[in-house]
Amino acid sequence: MRILLVNWQDRENPQAGGAEIHLHEIFGRLAARGHRVTLLASGWHGCTPRQRLDGIDIHRVGTRYTFQLYARTYWRRVLASGRDDVLVEDINKVPLYTTRWVKRGEGERANAPRVMALVPHLFGTTAFQEVSYAMAGMVWALERPLVRAYRGVPFEAISESTADDLVARGIPRERIRVIYPGIDSVTYTPAPEQRAPAPLFVYLGRLKRYKRVDLIIRAFAAMRHPTATLAIAGTGDYRPALERLAQSLDLGDRVRFLGFIDDCRKLALLREAWALALTSPKEGWGITNFEAAACATPVVASDSPGLRESVRDGETGFLVAHGDVPALTAAFARLAADPELVARLGARGRTFAERFTWTDAARLTEQHLLEIAGTAHGD
Repeated sequence: MRILLVNWQDRENPQAGGAEIHLHEIFGRLAARGHRVTLLASGWHGCTPRQRLDGIDIHRVGTRYTFQLYARTYWRRVLASGRDDVLVEDINKVPLYTTRWVKRGEGERANAPRVMALVPHLFGTTAFQEVSYAMAGMVWALERPLVRAYRGVPFEAISESTADDLVARGIPRERIRVIYPGIDSVTYTPAPEQRAPAPLFVYLGRLKRYKRVDLIIRAFAAMRHPTATLAIAGTGDYRPALERLAQSLDLGDRVRFLGFIDDCRKLALLREAWALALTSPKEGWGITNFEAAACATPVVASDSPGLRESVRDGETGFLVAHGDVPALTAAFARLAADPELVARLGARGRTFAERFTWTDAARLTEQHLLEIAGTAHGD
């Protein structure tokens, strides 16, 4: 197949997150299987406009703030002549409405690619927890025409939670294929000897207001454990506010802000941790949860859409009601007091993570795309 991907960012973007990892892991494998894969994404200051990465031909145009203005024009001018079989729009911020690009059956676009919408998750009302009401209102409004604009388009969701969200918005359930993400369980492996001697709780991800890292800091402070520490890794514009919160709670050097960390340090941190914490009100899945589980590290997470599928409560970690700081504190305290519980939950987490592979996710996605393109059925 000739596959065109359209996503706001690619994996190399400094702002990339789990959605970009998900896209790259799957379609890098499809490129290795012989499919031609092209990705149209936004750029950033100093980036290379064109790059080939793991078989994916990446075109970068505009920035994360202007991509919506330039993407369609660039596609028409540079990429439309490629006669792609399928255009996969990764809707993980606001929709680009690529269905309006192709207009199948109209003159020169009669051979336009079929569109598939790949959805990690949609913001919905969670946008109001991150940006100004004016900006959040714009994001909310841009998502509103989704059902009408993507009428008849097949969807792929990364979790049942995302599928439920799409159905609630009016997308027929029979048009949605749920294909779970995978995990690199060869790279992410347990190393019990590396576990920190004293309780260490970790957050890995972007420091954005809607991620609610403040709940983790407040719960950690309320635990009042004399030797426990909290490591917060990641970058984002909410870091100064989180640092001020930690100072106001008199946590001193018990909370460390690590900033950006590379993959080697990330792996080491997951192995050292007694638990990973993730308290978003909504995620598509929570790939970091899986990375921790593969390292035999328990997860404490909000019982929110997406996260409740990547964590098995009482089996691979604990789920707590979103925003319930006392419950979050109790989960932290329970793990900090019982290293054997940490080991048991971690072992079950590793078993759970091993059930999900990127190879399976790529194979199922390939089959779905072949059905959409009408070229053949996958075996």
